[in-house]
Amino acid sequence: MAKWKRSQAYADYVGFIVALNESVKGKKLTCDYKTSKPVEKLSVLLNTLDRWIDETPPVDQPSRFGNKAYRTWYSKLEKEAENLLSTVIPKELRAAVPEVAVYLKESVGNPTRIDYGTGHEAAFAAFLCCLCKIGVLKVDDQHAIVFCVFDRYLQVMRKLQKTYRMEPAGSQGVWGLDDFQFLPFFWGSSQLVDHPTLTPVHFVDEKIVNEHHKEYMFLECIKFINEMKTGPFAEHSNQLWNISAVPAWSKVNQGLIRMYKADCLEKFPVIQHFKFGSLLTINAEAS
Repeated sequence: MAKWKRSQAYADYVGFIVALNESVKGKKLTCDYKTSKPVEKLSVLLNTLDRWIDETPPVDQPSRFGNKAYRTWYSKLEKEAENLLSTVIPKELRAAVPEVAVYLKESVGNPTRIDYGTGHEAAFAAFLCCLCKIGVLKVDDQHAIVFCVFDRYLQVMRKLQKTYRMEPAGSQGVWGLDDFQFLPFFWGSSQLVDHPTLTPVHFVDEKIVNEHHKEYMFLECIKFINEMKTGPFAEHSNQLWNISAVPAWSKVNQGLIRMYKADCLEKFPVIQHFKFGSLLTINAEAS
């Protein structure tokens, strides 16, 4: 773990998610932003993954969780990942396709355990980071990376979780922030910094969540939790309930990056499957 924290990959990954955090500060999901050709192609790729879910309905099985049809869905991605990426990555950069495809395949859950968690989410962020490193995505794409590509990815992951009743991977249960995601809470809190009326205490109000969830990623996550869980919010999502007592979104945002490093990036069960290569290297960070 010490080698990972000192690595160039760790520095690049954290730098990437923090830069995206800054880029979406105070902005709504519905704001105007430009979408480049690669962003449009990534949206098409995610739409394909979504369509495959519709084409692969759950099977009848005795176990309620972990529907085995997920493995059929995953095998399509395993087989087609490089072909899908060849539509996004231009010819002159095709040598990078096999390496980048690894992160895409890692980002949708585990076919053996039929589970999904923050380690898989991190693989998708690493996938986007790699596309930036090879120059497919540019600095100008930062808004679209979060509001278009990552938000669409979240929609597909939620559909996977619901359709195939996926187990949470490495979940800390009631003591974790969320069973499946972390980054949309981090970036979503940045969107709400200095909001004129919405403060952290408002996200436990279901009426306000329903009114504003299409504009703010954080509230979109809360809406999904409310749909999936029953009982008092303070009991099933204790960490989030505690966060609602923080007076300002800027403080929530600062706390969440510290929490992400401690609970996700620096926890072996979460990061043990993280892949290293020429783009995200385990070599020590260049000083």
